[in-house]
Amino acid sequence: MEKSFHRFSELFSQLGLRMDAAGIGEFLEAHAPLPADVLLADAPFWTPSQATLLREELLEDADWAEVIDRLNSALRAPRGRS
Repeated sequence: MEKSFHRFSELFSQLGLRMDAAGIGEFLEAHAPLPADVLLADAPFWTPSQATLLREELLEDADWAEVIDRLNSALRAPRGRS
């Protein structure tokens, strides 16, 4: 079975977050870097439904898993502060 390709912005939409470039940037700026000992789905800023979506999609290695991995990496990267 062939997996679908999902965009970063589509994941933000699925999570009920702003999906435009500015909204994504603001989210990453506000929440990165995520500590190494915190699993992505366990981060304190997710609602229960957002955490469930992230956890289930990764467990099932679903279509969203690749873009969720990208989000995880983006949240682990140090962000510049002005």
